[in-house]
Amino acid sequence: MSDGLEPTTPAEAVEWYLAERDPELSEKSLQNQRYRLDQFLEFCSRHDLDDMNALTGRDIHRYRVWRSKEVKTVTLRGELQTFRVFLEFCAAIDAVEPGMRERVQLPDIEPEDEARDEHLDAARADEILEHLEQFSYASRDHVVVAVLWHTGIRLGTLRALDVDDFDSDARCLDLRHRPESGTPLKNKAAAERSIAVGSYYCSVLEDYLQHNRDSVTDDHGRRPLITSSQGRLSDGSIRETIYRVTQPCEVGGCPHNKDPETCSYRSHGKRAGCPSSRSPHGIRRGAITDHLRNGTPQEVVSDRSNVSSDVLDQHYDERTEREKMEIRREFLEEE
Repeated sequence: MSDGLEPTTPAEAVEWYLAERDPELSEKSLQNQRYRLDQFLEFCSRHDLDDMNALTGRDIHRYRVWRSKEVKTVTLRGELQTFRVFLEFCAAIDAVEPGMRERVQLPDIEPEDEARDEHLDAARADEILEHLEQFSYASRDHVVVAVLWHTGIRLGTLRALDVDDFDSDARCLDLRHRPESGTPLKNKAAAERSIAVGSYYCSVLEDYLQHNRDSVTDDHGRRPLITSSQGRLSDGSIRETIYRVTQPCEVGGCPHNKDPETCSYRSHGKRAGCPSSRSPHGIRRGAITDHLRNGTPQEVVSDRSNVSSDVLDQHYDERTEREKMEIRREFLEEE
């Protein structure tokens, strides 16, 4: 340990770091930073590391190896990038030795892997929805997956929906930016729009509201659409739901030769590590790709999903060049 360091617990360092970043980060970004650093705090707890002064390069290596077994490489890189910035802050407040951030080795990934995470393909989405329709019709799980897949909206947008945002007569969902009561949209007021909902999914929503929605309000007196017994369902709970229902063993056998009864990826908080589970963003990417593959004009997909054409091309469109050609051919042959 170097002279001049001030004793600092990991929890203190994390709280001070987040307070430092608070003015410059959005609420969502701050939540992401907290989640990533919570993993480091768990590591410290497991290894009885109670003073940042004692952190060594070997500890950092152990932390990196531990996380590499829990998450995908793209996720690991993001976590370690946050960890690097955190260690730079810790050095500035004399909690760790200067230069500690350079000891964090980032995994190499291909640029296309960084831009395009795994997506949920249409066949798996249909399989999951058919399973939910048969065994959990109009349940919260069913509504979460159905709305995300049918609309291609973001997780935060789903969470922001209220009961009154569903217009069964007009068969649509009205998306509204309400930061003052805890449900901002990513692109703020520019993301406000109405999204058409098919008649079948309108029926699913109506049955969910009548039979399965918890009759609760949130802390602002609003009636959230997606609920727990405590109020509006959190981002983390929605994310955990998606990781769970997209695991192949939920609807069939495990393709990785694991026993679902003993597999560590079946426990709460570990499901994201399953190689075949998908994130809410993976559902969004898959839904957008499916619309494009079915010939929906790009400008329609762009407006419905609130994503620019440039971003759509770079991050969401999973079609091959041949697939794009065939869709263009259909339009040309119809003219």
